[in-house]
Amino acid sequence: MAAFRCSSLRKLSSAITQQCSYHQRQLSYGRYLLAQDQARFFPAKTSPMLPPGTFDGKIAFITGGATGLGKGLALNLSQLGATVIIASRSADKLKSAANEISEKTGNKVADYRLDVRDPAAIKSVFDDIETNHGLPDLIVNNAAGNFISPSERLSPNAFAVVINIVLNGTAYITLDVGKRLIKAKKGASFLAVSADYADCGSGFVIHSAAAKAGVEALTRSLAAEWGRYGMRFNAISPGPVETKGAFSRLDPTGQFMGKYMEKIPAGRIGEIGEFTNLATYLLSDYASWISGQIIRLNGGEYPCTAGLFNDLKQVTNEQWDQLEAMIKNVKGS
Repeated sequence: MAAFRCSSLRKLSSAITQQCSYHQRQLSYGRYLLAQDQARFFPAKTSPMLPPGTFDGKIAFITGGATGLGKGLALNLSQLGATVIIASRSADKLKSAANEISEKTGNKVADYRLDVRDPAAIKSVFDDIETNHGLPDLIVNNAAGNFISPSERLSPNAFAVVINIVLNGTAYITLDVGKRLIKAKKGASFLAVSADYADCGSGFVIHSAAAKAGVEALTRSLAAEWGRYGMRFNAISPGPVETKGAFSRLDPTGQFMGKYMEKIPAGRIGEIGEFTNLATYLLSDYASWISGQIIRLNGGEYPCTAGLFNDLKQVTNEQWDQLEAMIKNVKGS
């Protein structure tokens, strides 16, 4: 990767403004700039960290499993021996992801088209899963919907869409499969994907912040109540990990993350493999005494800056018009 002195930064894309007062060397990382003197101390280790066969004989169910973090986790679980079942609204992406993962690992990957906002559809899917695969041992609630918007521009429908996917969808999945597990007297490990601002709040994503806060409360509450049935509940609250769908809606121009990078003590954004290593550990029996926990995975970002989208108050109305147009044109998850 190329390195730059402060005087060279002026030649970089005008979309990213860098402060040269740090007098550091900089290196490029995708669309963003990282502080080399920081990031070199925190190298990303993304290969599976758990022993081969950790999940032999286990069935894993993952919502939002066709893309991004969900797809990465599905691959890692399959590499470690699990029979993986992925669910998503996009049939084409599901088939592609299932085939890709199966070809890489040699293990079976099943896929189900599912809208997590629909309890009847969830019941139908789990009826089929229970009959043809068996009840899952590992359940990952990863389906998400999010976009940036000034709260005064947020319609009731836009707010409800995110609440229904993130909070209600997580609850519907968890309650349906949980009741089946209780009836079958079978334990399981549940994992939800949250966000840092679920705890501290953040402007411009109040729909997501409210939904994720509910997911964290659900996680802690069921850990307390359903532990007696052999179930564990945990959540990961990741900082910025670049996935196409999320970044295209949350930072369509690339300007915001370029500035935000300076606030991450580790000097870089996270990688999918780092998320999946933590996720597989929490799902595994190695973490059998961990339940009701929300794990922050963010390069130290959370203590430094709460409400990561609050800086968007500097965006003008005209710029918001442009951002909204870009976000609406994003396809897929």
